[in-house]
Amino acid sequence: MGMTTGSAGRGIGALSKRTGCNIETIRYYERIGLLPPPTRSDGGHRLYGDAQSRRLGFIRRTRELGFTLDQVRTLLKLVDGGRYTCAQVKRITVHHLDEVRRKVADLRKIERVLAEMAAQCDGGTVPKCPVIDALFDQALGGVDEPPGSPSTRAGSRSPRGPSRAPGT
Repeated sequence: MGMTTGSAGRGIGALSKRTGCNIETIRYYERIGLLPPPTRSDGGHRLYGDAQSRRLGFIRRTRELGFTLDQVRTLLKLVDGGRYTCAQVKRITVHHLDEVRRKVADLRKIERVLAEMAAQCDGGTVPKCPVIDALFDQALGGVDEPPGSPSTRAGSRSPRGPSRAPGT
């Protein structure tokens, strides 16, 4: 079993370099069952072949695209069973795409709120800051309520909100 060359004899360090995947991550994927246990050399070293390298590449790519470990596991089970359909893979992908779109929408809201908060600040040296005031005000209003919006100007409150002493 002492294969150290060819497609069945790549050590974990070589696999790591070839795939760009951290050694600890490779071990983690083995522990959680995404990568099957590798064969071992006579000296007990892990030996990886082309199939493990290809599988690790698949895992890395799916993770780069934001698939969860559970989604990756599901995709691999479909492949391992050899009886998957394109429709099954599409369903998982479309579900993930919907999640990504929700996150993008949330990030756009965050971007808008941060841009509006930053635009209200003149960068002066006084201890009063509209960004800090807006962050205190937003703690109750949520991301959907940017500073200076009609709901944050409602009532007797000024657009900057009440002044706060440091630490309050």
